[in-house]
Amino acid sequence: MSGGPDNVLVPDAALAQIVRDEAGLVVAALYRRTGDFDVAEEAVQEAVVAALREWRSGGVPANPGAWLALTARRRAIDRLRRSLREEQAATRLAEALHAEQVLTESDADPTAYGSAELVGDQADERIPMLFGCCHPALRVEARLALMLRAVVGLTTSQIARAFLVPEATMAQRLVRAKKKIRAVGIGFTIPTGPDRSSRLDEVLTAIYLTYNAGYLSKADSGLADDAIWLAELLARSLPTEPEAWGLLSLVTNLSARSAARFDCDGHLVLLSEQDRSRWDAVAIARAEGYLVRAAAVRQPGRYQLQAAIAACHASAPTWAATDWLQILTLYDLLLQHDPSPVVRLNHAIALSQVSGPAAALAELESVADRLTDYHLLHATRAQLLEQLGDPDAARAANLRALELTDNPAEQDLLRERIAQVDG
Repeated sequence: MSGGPDNVLVPDAALAQIVRDEAGLVVAALYRRTGDFDVAEEAVQEAVVAALREWRSGGVPANPGAWLALTARRRAIDRLRRSLREEQAATRLAEALHAEQVLTESDADPTAYGSAELVGDQADERIPMLFGCCHPALRVEARLALMLRAVVGLTTSQIARAFLVPEATMAQRLVRAKKKIRAVGIGFTIPTGPDRSSRLDEVLTAIYLTYNAGYLSKADSGLADDAIWLAELLARSLPTEPEAWGLLSLVTNLSARSAARFDCDGHLVLLSEQDRSRWDAVAIARAEGYLVRAAAVRQPGRYQLQAAIAACHASAPTWAATDWLQILTLYDLLLQHDPSPVVRLNHAIALSQVSGPAAALAELESVADRLTDYHLLHATRAQLLEQLGDPDAARAANLRALELTDNPAEQDLLRERIAQVDG
């Protein structure tokens, strides 16, 4: 594989970073010019697909942002030409054609223009778009997919692989989401006033769910990287929002353990058994700094408290030396902000380290009816039952957990546990 004299060959991970840095900016700029999010997003998606195809074989141009912007603008013009069904579309077309005419002389060398010149200084424009993609009127799975396509620049096929669904299913999910945006009239703005906090929480949740989807994946760790990138983009764009810094601290700290999360055979390694010398000390220190910045605002929230729990684990030299009383106290505080059954489940795990498995199992049973289809409830119950000397009940709980998870790494771990009991 060879590139031209001004092109640079780079690995796919670097290509992904280039697309992350540029795609959302181009979508925002095209949306601002055309007033049509669907046209802007589809045009950039086509440009990204073309870029990944051409850059892999011919190398990355000297100015990839300019290449994407010019290619996407041409695709947008083509789309608007095909949809000249009303006067508003015709007006947008005329404006776009005028913009293209200005660029005509540079068509042979789009790298002559910098991305800032084509797109403008519009880094913050990705944040209103992020809020629009994560609007509560959209289904959760649609929010994640739309966010990854419009802001991060992932292709439909990449998103489908990451979430283990057929590409056609993911494509239809995106089509429905954009139809809903038009039907409801969802705006791409940063909320103000009373609903800002709840809308920000929707965005933070979407980013965290994206991180979790990649966290336990042996095959698609890139999804976790995308989520960290989004969390940092949000925190640095909204520097006075402590929960944004809390989420960035949390995912950075969790990511610091990635090298120890799987063994050499690709099997999942639980936190209690991880080689902590393989944790990324630089990332842990960076996460601590983010948490300090969040705490300085003195507005505690659920992501800050989860980040503080992760920091407790990160500071412990061993599993046995973990300050479980502090972690239990933090979970008590977290329950005041998020009394969900999943937080209660995690509280029970911490309680088992302080008060023993019987107390933890009793707490677990108090939320069992609300988590009956959640595999981690049954996996946790199995561990507690095994500690209490009931291997048959533990085996049954592990089997139920195995039925409920589709994550290959977790499935392998549960099969190992069942085999140990059977053996």
